[in-house]
Amino acid sequence: MKYDFGGWATRNDLQCADGRVIKKDAFKAQNGQTVPLVWMHNHTDPANVLGLAHLENRDEGVYAYCEFNNNESGKTARELVKHGDVRSLSIFANQLTQTGSDVLHGIIREVSIVLAGANPGAFIDDVVAHGDGESGMVVGYDEMIMGYLEHSADESEEKDEKDEKDKGATDGETDEKDEKVETIEDIFKSMNDKQQTAVFAMMAEFADKEESKKDNDKSKGGDDDMKHNVFDNDKHDNKSFLSHAAQEEILKLAKTSQVGTFQNALEIYANDNALQHDALASGFVQTGEGNVTLLFPEYKDVRPGAPELITSDQGWITTVMNKVHKSPISRIRTSQVDIRNIEGLRAKGYTKGKKKGQTGNFKLVRRTTDPQTVFVKSALHRDDIIDITDFDYVAYLYNIDRLQLNEELATAIMLGDGRDDGDEGKIFPDHIRPIWLDDDLYTIHVDLDVAAAKKELQGTNTSANFGENYIIAEAMINTVLYAREDYKGTGTPDLFITPHMLNQMLLARDINGRRIYSSKAELATALNVGSINTAEQFEGKTRTTSDNKKKKLVAIIANLADYSLGATKGGEVTHFTQFDIDFNQEKSLLETRCSGALTRVYSAIAIEEDVTTASSVSEDHTA
Repeated sequence: MKYDFGGWATRNDLQCADGRVIKKDAFKAQNGQTVPLVWMHNHTDPANVLGLAHLENRDEGVYAYCEFNNNESGKTARELVKHGDVRSLSIFANQLTQTGSDVLHGIIREVSIVLAGANPGAFIDDVVAHGDGESGMVVGYDEMIMGYLEHSADESEEKDEKDEKDKGATDGETDEKDEKVETIEDIFKSMNDKQQTAVFAMMAEFADKEESKKDNDKSKGGDDDMKHNVFDNDKHDNKSFLSHAAQEEILKLAKTSQVGTFQNALEIYANDNALQHDALASGFVQTGEGNVTLLFPEYKDVRPGAPELITSDQGWITTVMNKVHKSPISRIRTSQVDIRNIEGLRAKGYTKGKKKGQTGNFKLVRRTTDPQTVFVKSALHRDDIIDITDFDYVAYLYNIDRLQLNEELATAIMLGDGRDDGDEGKIFPDHIRPIWLDDDLYTIHVDLDVAAAKKELQGTNTSANFGENYIIAEAMINTVLYAREDYKGTGTPDLFITPHMLNQMLLARDINGRRIYSSKAELATALNVGSINTAEQFEGKTRTTSDNKKKKLVAIIANLADYSLGATKGGEVTHFTQFDIDFNQEKSLLETRCSGALTRVYSAIAIEEDVTTASSVSEDHTA
């Protein structure tokens, strides 16, 4: 017989992964028959039919002599087997007759070449290299798979078919020269109408008897729950086994970035298809003794689509970016003349006969600010872009980059970026000048003195009548209002404050326990500011002054219209994309080139606490 390779399609008396044990001569009726040779039990594509498998029933099991077609699929499979890349065989059988877990009879519909499996006896052991002068090269492996046994008809039908097949097999043995053994279907089709009617009547009578037996003894017989012919209609009962055809789907799932591992892919596939297989242990999940997990519904996203972002406080950032003055000039220059309290500039009265004196010189204040490039760069793997289908992954990453850029700019405007001067990513304060750290000529720095406020309210026994929150609120209001006396900015400024300080002020109570301020709006009126904005990024920020005092930031008051953020045409926020064919990545660059500075003197107020200690005297700026 001409064949490309041989191997055990199935072995007797070995327990398979599904608990079944194939008994001797279970497929005896198919001795000498030829069935299709298929790739991974995939019946949906004709290209997956690789050739033929000639079955030989032996005492140990069913042996298959297989030959490949000359099509592309057959040639590819021949090389895989010859090279040893594929090692295992599997059968696809139905019309089973079982007693308990023992398989007594069935029909093999096809033999498949598979990657891995469950029966520790089904493997390729003989590979023939045609035309190479080799009679046969034995390649033995311990990694093996059995085929999948599918239940198809009622037990009564299965037993009748077994009797018919045994009879047909006996008849076939009388004529060993026949090239093809007749099947039950062939025999049935050869009958006339009267003979077929008689067979149906006998089967019905036999079914009634078997039904009566089942009522008395339910431990015998085949599987009553599986009635359809899986091979004929190719509908798999996923509750009884994991089809090898699904292995390709699992492998594809494992390659996606969201899953990542083969183990996770097995779990996901098992959950999605209601499998009883334990994907981690390659066995079955117990369904009895109180295990109700199979009754649980599938997990569903509460908010479908893109994952929700967890960010730091973004409200104040939006306010800053919307209210700063956008200038089309990137190189900012401001000029002011200080004419305050200069004696020589005062107007003078004239005395007859006296020479009029010249007005004195005035003080010119001028400052220039150059731009700096600020950017966010990222790369997206094209595989991820294709595999993620629940939402627009590219747009999602772009939105994240834009949030990061806005937060970095707003932080640089209000506080400074906080990086060390030697950091290559430093946004230098002479390019984007932070309001908090600006010169005293532009930002008024005042201290919040809670101890002084406590003493002023009621001496040393303040706590007997007023809570701590009330004292802090009063101290804050006094500090802000007194600082407003020196404020020279335009319009009504806004307050940016730490959430904790705001809560302390809102929770302030009078001597009778009543809240002093019922809302943020009422508190804003008391502070004489336009709005109150909380900024959690302000928490814990400190700086060291020129006289080595450590100051902790509490709040910033400013009308951001007095802060100019300049960018020439082309320097505004621009998005660049480029595809890297070497690494299969879509690269993204979000960039702006801008400058920023307060343009009016005394146009901002920084409220701070003096937290200087002996250990902090020598510390540097840590904003």
